[in-house]
Amino acid sequence: MNPILTKLPATLLTGILLVLVLFSCKKDPYEVGIALLPSTDTLNIKVTDTCTVQAFSIRQDTIRSDKSTLLTLGSMLDPVFGRLTASLYSQVLLSSEGVDFGKSPTLDSLVLMLEYSNHYGDTLARQNVKVYELSDDLHYDSIYYTNKTLATYPTLLADQDFTPRPADSVKVYRTKLAPHLRINLSKLTNYLGNKILQAPAASLATNTAFLAFMKGLYIKSTPANSHSAILNFSITSGLSKMVVYYHNQTDPKNDSLNFDIPINASCGRFTHVDHNSYLEASTDLKQQIINRDSAQGTRQLFLQGMAGVKVKVKFPFMKNLGKGKKIAINEAMLEITNAQSDTTFAPPTSLLLLRQDSVGRIANMIDLNEGTGYFGGTYNPTARTYRFRITQHMQKIIQNAYSTHFDVYLVVDNPIASILSPNRIMLNGTDKQFGTSRFRLKVTYTILH
Repeated sequence: MNPILTKLPATLLTGILLVLVLFSCKKDPYEVGIALLPSTDTLNIKVTDTCTVQAFSIRQDTIRSDKSTLLTLGSMLDPVFGRLTASLYSQVLLSSEGVDFGKSPTLDSLVLMLEYSNHYGDTLARQNVKVYELSDDLHYDSIYYTNKTLATYPTLLADQDFTPRPADSVKVYRTKLAPHLRINLSKLTNYLGNKILQAPAASLATNTAFLAFMKGLYIKSTPANSHSAILNFSITSGLSKMVVYYHNQTDPKNDSLNFDIPINASCGRFTHVDHNSYLEASTDLKQQIINRDSAQGTRQLFLQGMAGVKVKVKFPFMKNLGKGKKIAINEAMLEITNAQSDTTFAPPTSLLLLRQDSVGRIANMIDLNEGTGYFGGTYNPTARTYRFRITQHMQKIIQNAYSTHFDVYLVVDNPIASILSPNRIMLNGTDKQFGTSRFRLKVTYTILH
């Protein structure tokens, strides 16, 4: 040891050594590793972003929409993606079983309340909904997809125009409540309200009996002729419910009785989605998803949630990356850039990359097992990009671990988790004219021998 250091107090010497260690740790571990290798070995590490990527937009298959944490409703006319309409099927449940409405209950009104959660699009445009009672059974434990429909009774319970007010509280009998949509189910007819008040005691004894008596509601959105919006409603606070307002002879002095019939997480529910076959979509979008012109993906790519449009991604020459030599993929990063400038329609906060398994079923990418922090997919608003780390997937392609189905699909919704998002986005295509902002794959690899 340096003789000067040996003369320093032990505590000071320890501090100096600790500072030196911390300073040395600031070096990039990759750079440290490279420094330890013979110079000839570093020549085997290659970086390329010229791998051929083929991408094009196609219509997404129908996806699960049951048991979503939000109720989705509304319609909008998008200048690029055309008309999108979401309608809702849901059970309603007794807030307390064995309810007794008293002697000769008389209906005052029946109101459906839906608590606003968030929206997508223009809430200044008026919308219209119609409400019917289900005649088909709706089962909580069943799986329902976005193209599913159920039969209803012909009686129209409500036909209501409204302008969404997702930020405005509502005063009900001098009580201020959170922002919600109120649909009067007794304005056109007292049928459903009287059906509930006059139900046999056995039908009100349990929720199982009640669901056999009243199977649920169909809330149908009328297709929009303007921008309008897709609306999400919450079922967590207890404000989304059907309320029976009534009075009876048992308590004649009380003319403000009410009973709640909630829509909550225990209710069977699903969303029906209609894209109107993209008849109102832009010419460029139709060219890809209707005319199936995959070459258009070099110019621009389209993505839309709610079982709308997805992007199929192919890496046709990936197996030739090492030119016959054995290689190891250090990192493979798929980089995607937002091409849209219209701020009315916000880009998705995240995208998901999926692949088909060996029998053609949609499955998660193997890289997702490392967590979303590793895998990526979150939107970077500053760079206007999404990035996916698909290193393990690419290594398996190199090793011929996938006999078939190693193409991947980029989606807004998660078909596996029944997630519905109305967000849409246009992306730069794969053409080299977009430079580093093109839809590209950047690969770092090592030539082993």
